[in-house]
Amino acid sequence: MSKKIGSELISRRTMLRTAVSAGAAALAAPALAQSAIDDLINAPRRGGWDDQFDARSSSSASVSTNNPVLGPSGPGNIQTAIMEYQGIVQNGGWPEVNSGQTLRLGVTDPAVQQLRQRLMISGDLSRQAGISPAFDSYVDGAVKRFQSRHGLPADGVLGEFSVKALNVPARTRLMQLETNLVRLQAMSGDLGPRYMMVNIPAAYVEAVENDRVALRNTAVVGRIDRPTHVINSKVYEVILNPYWTAPRSIIVKDIVPLMRKDPTYLARNQIRLFDGRGQEVSPETVDWHAEKAPNLMFRQDPGKINAMASTKINFHNPNNEYMHDTPQQGLFNKLIRFESSGCMRIQNVRDLNTWLLRDTPGWSRQEMERVIASRVNTPIKLSQEVPVYIVYITAWSAKDRVVQFRDDIYQQDGNQELALQTTTGIEQRQGSLTESDMLPQ
Repeated sequence: MSKKIGSELISRRTMLRTAVSAGAAALAAPALAQSAIDDLINAPRRGGWDDQFDARSSSSASVSTNNPVLGPSGPGNIQTAIMEYQGIVQNGGWPEVNSGQTLRLGVTDPAVQQLRQRLMISGDLSRQAGISPAFDSYVDGAVKRFQSRHGLPADGVLGEFSVKALNVPARTRLMQLETNLVRLQAMSGDLGPRYMMVNIPAAYVEAVENDRVALRNTAVVGRIDRPTHVINSKVYEVILNPYWTAPRSIIVKDIVPLMRKDPTYLARNQIRLFDGRGQEVSPETVDWHAEKAPNLMFRQDPGKINAMASTKINFHNPNNEYMHDTPQQGLFNKLIRFESSGCMRIQNVRDLNTWLLRDTPGWSRQEMERVIASRVNTPIKLSQEVPVYIVYITAWSAKDRVVQFRDDIYQQDGNQELALQTTTGIEQRQGSLTESDMLPQ
């Protein structure tokens, strides 16, 4: 961290602590403060529940919003969250939740009392719900809301990851917010009227227009040993029905051994061989048992089984990274989506294509679908390049003032406790792969 940024952060923390001290009396009397908050929430002219800071209600588990993470309001929003969490820390934080059984709707357990206290302090459960050992519908709604705020499946069941997230101390969460304040300050300028943001820890993409999220797409991003790079760039091209070219490492380590076992592998996966002059080479003419792998290009034809499926989205970068579709749509249903070698797989990528190509003449959704159905490789240059910001934000609070946290998957926040899921269920791969695409099966 530079001296300038460090001094700015210190001065800002001083300002925030001063602001918190002014509200210490209210925080010291939680019952009185809660009554005032409840009156506000129940006011007839009040807007949607997510217009309030961590609204004290369990009536809805959803924390979805069309407010973007980045932009001029980002630092101010997270500063408000920092002041709230400073107050929580000063009042002793929250209790740990420990139980010998999985807590869910219908369970009665003394640990549910701890859970209620924990959720009340973070604002996910109304204090009027009381301290009971019963896991009722109020607790169920509050747990789902907590899970949504932490990027977990909102199923209301306190499994391993939910319990770990609950038991991160309030002081650690405060440090996480302060760390991300600096990151958001760096992205608080004019980002453009239309832009894309990829938030690596959240594993999703936002398409933003006029400071509102037009699309939010789930993504698969780079694993810890082959991370997706943080970069500010511009999308310049969408390729429909892309070719997939196997990197040399995959040819040597995977494809050649497969061809020795099954000579039909290339034909079954529609992979063709080309020499340096662009002439196609028949697999039958290659000695697959030679000491060295053939010095040929291995290129997979467009189609449903192509490793990039319908789409490749190119942006300027020195890392040979790009966004793409995938035939393995089940990947997007996984809790842990940090499995690529740097490139980003995008769910519902055709919606994103439509948004990107909106101002490129001749490319309506209908025309795009027609071309994809033709299986013809079709590169499309955008008439106007669209900014893309690939960022590493593990904590934020947008205009809705709902505080969001994600795991520190690349261990950059300075506390191992924040990397909850980093090494759980992620396959560690050997070799020096240059693309995120999985070997065709």
